[in-house]
This record gives sequence, C-alpha cells and structure tokens, in this order.
Amino acid sequence: MTIIYFFLILGVIVFIHELGHFIFAKKAGIYVYEFSIGMGPSIYKFKRKNDETKYSIRLLPIGGYVQMAGEEIEVDENIPKDMRIQSKTWTQRFLTIVAGVIFNFVLAIILFIIIGLVEGVPNNKPYIAEVDKNLPAYQTGLAKGDLILAINNKKIKTNDQLLIQLEIYKGEKIDFKIQKKNGTIEKYTVEPKLVEEEGVKSYKYGFSPDFTIEKGFFKSIKYGFQKTYSYIVQIVEVIGYLITGKLDFNSLSGPIGIYSVVGESAKAGFMTIVFLIAFMSVNVGVVNLIPFPAFDGGRLLFLVIEKIRRKPVDPKIENIIHSVGFFLLMVLIIAITYNDIIKIFR
Repeated sequence: MTIIYFFLILGVIVFIHELGHFIFAKKAGIYVYEFSIGMGPSIYKFKRKNDETKYSIRLLPIGGYVQMAGEEIEVDENIPKDMRIQSKTWTQRFLTIVAGVIFNFVLAIILFIIIGLVEGVPNNKPYIAEVDKNLPAYQTGLAKGDLILAINNKKIKTNDQLLIQLEIYKGEKIDFKIQKKNGTIEKYTVEPKLVEEEGVKSYKYGFSPDFTIEKGFFKSIKYGFQKTYSYIVQIVEVIGYLITGKLDFNSLSGPIGIYSVVGESAKAGFMTIVFLIAFMSVNVGVVNLIPFPAFDGGRLLFLVIEKIRRKPVDPKIENIIHSVGFFLLMVLIIAITYNDIIKIFR
C-alpha cells in the first residue's frame, strides 16, 4: 500500500502541474512533442488521433515534463515557426510557464477544503493549549491560553510558523514574546530539558500548541485558502533558512525520504495521505518558482529580462542554460537520495 500511495501522491502532483503547462501551451497554439509523468525510460506511451503529442509514463517518479517546440537547443525546422514557443506573445508564454504552479496551488486549496469538511478545521493561531508542570515552560511562566507573538524576535502568526521555529532552535534556549489572557505582553526565556522516553532522548520545552477543531462549510472554504497561503509562506521561509544555513542539508528529502513519510502517513489513515498531497503540491509550486535554470522560475526570470531589455534572450543560449540547470538539479537529487539512504541505515 505504501508503494501504491507513493506513486499516487507523486503521480497526482506531477500530473496536475504538467497539465497546467499543457493546457495553456495547447491554448496558445504551441506544438507539444510529449506530455510525460516521471523521468527515465518509458514504460507506457500512446498518441491520440489528430494530436501530435505523445503521452507517456516513465520509470522514475521524480518529476515529469511537457516538451514544447522551441525548448530544444537546436531549432527543429520541421515545426512551423508560428508553433514554437518563442513565436507567442509575452503574456501567452508567461501563462504557459506559470500555469503549472497555479494548478498546484489550486489543487492544494481544493484538498484542504475537503479535509476541512471531513475532518474539521484546526486552529492555526499560536495559542498554548497545555503546559506540563514538570517541564521548563511551566516553571518559567508560560501558561495555558497564552498567545505566542514571537520567538527570538521572529514574529509568529501561525502554528505552522511556530513548529518551524521550534525545529530550527531545537535543543536551544528560546526567547518567547507572549500575550497573556489579560492582554499584557511578557517575555520569557525557556531552556529545553533533555527527556528520555522509551529509550529515545529528545529536548522538550513543555507546552503544546492549540489545534482545537471547528466544523463548518464556510470555515472549510476559508481554511483551504488560509492553509495554502500559510504553507507558501512557511516553505519560502524554509528555503531562506536552507540558504542562510539555519537548516542544514539533512533537512531535505528526495524520493526515498518521501517514501518513508508516505509510509508513516498511511498508518494514520487516508485523509493524512490527502493532507500530504496538498502539502507537497504547495511545496512543488513554491520550489518551481525559484529563479534557477530548469525550474519554471528560471524561465520566468528570462521573461522578466526580456521585458527589461525589450528584446528576447537568444533561445539557443537560454536553452543551454536550462540544460545545465537540469543537469545540476539531477546531481542534487542524487545527493539528496544518497543522504536519505544514509539516514535509513542510521
């Protein structure tokens, strides 16, 4: 079942992303060679009548692509010039490139709405629900009902941000800025305690965030949009922490790491799998906006440069840069996968 869920999750996310590119490419009249789910050797492919596009499923579930005329390094003279991506208007190209990300965000919104309707909507404001009297948080002065405003001078607006900050400063002293029930603002410094439970050692501050569940149709609609936005902000912050070194390379996961997460999520029930699809869909959308060659963000960067220069970059040069970026991306995936394997053996 873990294998089935793994392929289901990656398949749905990649399919939706590439479907966005595909629909807008076709709408713009761009010649599409192939619509592929997965990378590597083809294991299934077909063509529709009166459609130039080859549809394929490939062996490695680490992505997918829509191959459009004009993206290759050497110009394909067999394709009419007016069907190459370079011949289209700036707006048509922009929409074709950004559509994959938009489709990922829309998928996440829909799935979070469904989760809200089925499971209820959890509170996302960083209130403290419980405080353990035997641990530092209580002894320092934190209490049930306190609202966390900041951690180490970093503003905290959601439980999602709170959990990320606790991960970053795991095992370290933390300065909390707290709003008490009576409205007063207090500051506390909490040093975690090393606790051993069932042979596993971990640092604990001694409080639990408030995840109180509420039901309601309109609350679920609101939750879909708010949760998606919250995760967009969270993932952007995490990318920043990876760049600045606050989070290390071990925080990244590749296909094997994702497989492990899928296995654990499956044990918690099908709706947890749905939640994971939504979260990873947001993740794929945000990461694709990074202005790095081979990502959608890299292609958007060239469109911005074109707007500033008022003339396009030489397509051959741009496509070479994207090819180099794709090679570097594959090297990164291999490195992350190796790291995932080492973590499993540990």
